[in-house]
Amino acid sequence: MNLIPADTTIEAMRNQFEILQRIGIEGRAEMTFQLSDNLRQITEAGVRLRHPAYDEQAVRREVLCITLGDELYREAFVRRDENK
Repeated sequence: MNLIPADTTIEAMRNQFEILQRIGIEGRAEMTFQLSDNLRQITEAGVRLRHPAYDEQAVRREVLCITLGDELYREAFVRRDENK
């Protein structure tokens, strides 16, 4: 199993590992949180573009549905709302 992507040289992969090792676990965790925030913002922007009439609550619900998937979203939210 080759762990190096086809478009990446061995030298580039070594540099990446060296940098990641140098920034430590705190730096890698911070990068992970930033990437997660960026992805959520991009997803929100896509929802707003496709559904300009959605208010903020509808945007948040749609992002959750996209993130969790239909089945898990229904399990987590729709059933709870039906029991009210």
